[in-house]
Amino acid sequence: MTESYFFDTYAFFEVLRGNEDYKKYSKSNIITSKLNLFELYFNLIKETTDEKTAQKCFEKYYEFVKEFDEKIIIEAAKIKLKLNNRNVSMTDCIGYIMAKMMGIKFLTGDKEFENLENVEFVK
Repeated sequence: MTESYFFDTYAFFEVLRGNEDYKKYSKSNIITSKLNLFELYFNLIKETTDEKTAQKCFEKYYEFVKEFDEKIIIEAAKIKLKLNNRNVSMTDCIGYIMAKMMGIKFLTGDKEFENLENVEFVK
């Protein structure tokens, strides 16, 4: 698979947990943000208290980080307002808009994004 996907934090965790439905995506071109890696690292040390594993995952995925600019921030704020009743995070809104502006799918299993356009929803 050579398709590109924006991995949200949910997607990273499913790959790390060995979810078979995510296996094919781990071979795709991965795009993510520093915010998603923050969430990944934070939740790994919170759940496992294993900083070595968290550090290894962080380093493994850091090469896939893309920066975002003020246009992304503005559009992400608009989508967060639009989806206000769905309780979506700032990080997810930024990732969703980054994916949309890059012309790739936002990969997640987060129920708040299940029926949105430009989303590859996998549970």
